[in-house]
Amino acid sequence: MLLRLAWRNIWRNQRRSLIILGSIVVGMAIIVFLDALVVAFLNQTFENQIGSHTAHIQINREGFKDNKTVQNYLPATETVEALVRNNPEIAHYSRRIITFGLLNSAYNSSGISFVGVNPEDEQYVTTIKQYIVEGRYFRGDANEIVMSRRTAETLQVGLGDRIVGMASTVDGDIGSEMFRVVGLYQTVSSGFDRMHAYIPLATAQHMLGLGQNVSQFALIASDLDNVPHLRSTLQESLGDKYEVLSYAEIMPLLMTMIDMSQQSMVFIYVIIGIAMIFGIINALLMSIFERIREFGVIMSIGMKNSRIFIMIMFEAVFLGIISIVGGAVIGGGITLQLQNSGMNLAAFSEGLASWGIGAVLYPELSIAVIFRAMFVILCTCLLASIWPAVKAIRLKPVEAMRYV
Repeated sequence: MLLRLAWRNIWRNQRRSLIILGSIVVGMAIIVFLDALVVAFLNQTFENQIGSHTAHIQINREGFKDNKTVQNYLPATETVEALVRNNPEIAHYSRRIITFGLLNSAYNSSGISFVGVNPEDEQYVTTIKQYIVEGRYFRGDANEIVMSRRTAETLQVGLGDRIVGMASTVDGDIGSEMFRVVGLYQTVSSGFDRMHAYIPLATAQHMLGLGQNVSQFALIASDLDNVPHLRSTLQESLGDKYEVLSYAEIMPLLMTMIDMSQQSMVFIYVIIGIAMIFGIINALLMSIFERIREFGVIMSIGMKNSRIFIMIMFEAVFLGIISIVGGAVIGGGITLQLQNSGMNLAAFSEGLASWGIGAVLYPELSIAVIFRAMFVILCTCLLASIWPAVKAIRLKPVEAMRYV
């Protein structure tokens, strides 16, 4: 009976109910869209950082993270490779040599971080191959180099041009090699592009006098959720001579930014909720004032205050449920459309590049996004119904029946 009464009470004044429903539907749609947009921003930032260079786990010599010198190469490379090769929790791995050096052309020079890799392994660990915009990804032939388009512009070189790479060797001398530019890449991170150039692993080992040694193993885990356990297992197996770092330890600033962004969504929910609460309270109070004599009658014939309170709560819940359906359809529809086509933010591309985000952002709609929006709307409606419900149960039957 209470459910039927609550449903009929909503539609006594259809105009007022439709207005308040419209405002809640808009609020629901905004929450869905903003939440999906924030999720996309955070996920794309994370994936771009992981895919460009970081990987899920890095194995280095102890102290390499803070002192990336060529002398800090990994001890017992064969032992590390045997360990990671036979681990079913590791999907892919790549051996790397990382050192700072100088690139010189006939016109200019630029400081650079040389990354020596086997292209067959690295293509499964990072996404640099997918970011090639001119030329090709290198095949591992001696003296090939892949650099960013930004670096090529600084050096005033193009495909096929030759440049000289210089870096300190293990013995403290200066090693140098002549390289031919075979490919130019452009990632979504301008800061990353300025700093990294890729050369064959064997060439890097020869230039730096490393023999068969490497600086780092970059790993991609089979399951992202299992990274903390995998990192602990590897660290325990390798001992104190090695540092095994997960992406969270390599990118603490990014992880903090992701956590803060997720927490900031709570404030957005609160702001939107507060904006809706006043409208819902106003609608319910007007409905109660129109029915004061009715409340007096039902109170006088014995209806308990608790049932009146629950009836008004049901009215708010019905408003919330209808709004959730409408808001999910509208907000979800808009989000799904942009999820396929993307939001072109080219006007903000420079600012987005500093955060590691491309010019096109794809909102990500998920069940979690819908449920969070549903939770906010229902809580808002229930909270907004408390004051009107309290006003109703405080009415005195005799005075209410005489109300004009």
